[in-house]
Amino acid sequence: MTAQPEHHEPALPPMRTLAELRTALRHRGFDGDAAAFERELAAADLDDLAAVRGIVQAYRHRVLLHSTPEAMEALARSTDDVEAEIRRKLGTEAGL
Repeated sequence: MTAQPEHHEPALPPMRTLAELRTALRHRGFDGDAAAFERELAAADLDDLAAVRGIVQAYRHRVLLHSTPEAMEALARSTDDVEAEIRRKLGTEAGL
């Protein structure tokens, strides 16, 4: 019996600090994410920790999306494909 190759998810970059998030955005983010992150952070009131936290979470999530093959496949789907799937599901749920 042959050993099956193990399926490994790509290792996610560390993003526990702003410096690590900046590095992750440069190497694993979508085009323009690093610059947009810096603009949003510069424009934010740094005393508003909820706003800063929201910015950090949003860009951390973008790195996670870009690092997950399933997410990238979903993002690459055409509008027609998604619409057809929704129509199938609605038809199934309605008993059509």
